[in-house]
Amino acid sequence: MPRYDFRCRACGSTFEVSRPMSASDDPATCPDGHADTVKLLSTVSMTGSAAAPRASGGGGGGCCGGGCCS
Repeated sequence: MPRYDFRCRACGSTFEVSRPMSASDDPATCPDGHADTVKLLSTVSMTGSAAAPRASGGGGGGCCGGGCCS
């Protein structure tokens, strides 16, 4: 379930709320009970490796698989 960051305008605290995407624009109440909050622009978090998997085997390119072609 996505998490959304909010900041309370009354006390200045920031907090997260987990809710479905269909409720992403619903208002949130801060943990101290204040209703004057604003949703913050969140960054995307990705886990795992972003690198492409490496091929195993011989090196070099070309039509000969790395050898010299004459």
